[in-house]
Amino acid sequence: MSENPIEYRGSCHCGAVKFSVLAPETLRVVDCNCSVCTKKQNKHFIVPASDFKLVSGASNLKTYTFGTNNAKHTFCSECGVQSFYTPRSDSNAKAIMPHCIDKPLPLKYYVDKFDGQNWEDAIKTKVDIVTASQKQ
Repeated sequence: MSENPIEYRGSCHCGAVKFSVLAPETLRVVDCNCSVCTKKQNKHFIVPASDFKLVSGASNLKTYTFGTNNAKHTFCSECGVQSFYTPRSDSNAKAIMPHCIDKPLPLKYYVDKFDGQNWEDAIKTKVDIVTASQKQ
């Protein structure tokens, strides 16, 4: 899918953390079933880190890691909302929560299931998710 990217703007619930991201008009949303994604109902789309900009709120961000400590789950220390994070699959990418996009709306997306409970095996068949930052 080679659409021209558009600029999305988003935020956490309280508005302390704001960001912008360049992404296709039709988003490919990953629905992972690993333990943390399941608990947080964490659906996300992945973009190269160069297409992401933190507009405000750096001092409000806290980070949670577990397991391999490769994923950096950032969240707002005021409202607790995770608007984006650094995925385990690519430290040069950002995973963005589509439900934290404020504009433009409505969003167009499709969901791609990912078996994060069996990450090592699943990632072998989902190489295009891993290399999101290398596609542009």
